[in-house]
Amino acid sequence: MSKLIKIVGSIVIVLVAALLLMSVTGFEPGNCPPTDRSFSCKVPGLWLKGERVTTPVTDWSFTDQIPQIMIQTQTPFLLPHSVTIWCAVYNGNLYVTSYRGRQWVENIIRDPHVRLKIGDKVFDRTLSMVNDPSEKAAVLQTKGRKYPQWKVPAVSAATVFRVDPA
Repeated sequence: MSKLIKIVGSIVIVLVAALLLMSVTGFEPGNCPPTDRSFSCKVPGLWLKGERVTTPVTDWSFTDQIPQIMIQTQTPFLLPHSVTIWCAVYNGNLYVTSYRGRQWVENIIRDPHVRLKIGDKVFDRTLSMVNDPSEKAAVLQTKGRKYPQWKVPAVSAATVFRVDPA
């Protein structure tokens, strides 16, 4: 019995040490476009690191020049889940879109508090799901203009989130 306790204790210590190391290093997702289907680009990351911005952002149009951002959500297992995504700005607001069933989307629906990494800056924000069909359509069209290689989905098929300013 004492041998089993030592083995389990050693495994727990190694796991805790690995998590502490990863929380320091970040273990961010690959900086790949969301269309890249290679294995290294499909593996999510954990913590996003960078210079923290705490001031409200009233105009996110600076992201129009940034091809992709990273988003960190919280899993039910208390570990972060971060991926590289595309974003769009409509009427000065920042939006992210995807489909239901993706892990990061389900995490946001459960807990809307996220961390966004844009360039080398991180923004802790809350997302709001957009339900207005005309706003969703406008956001999807705006995203389609920013990413012409992206096939704009039907409004009913897309999940759209607006980033709250502060």
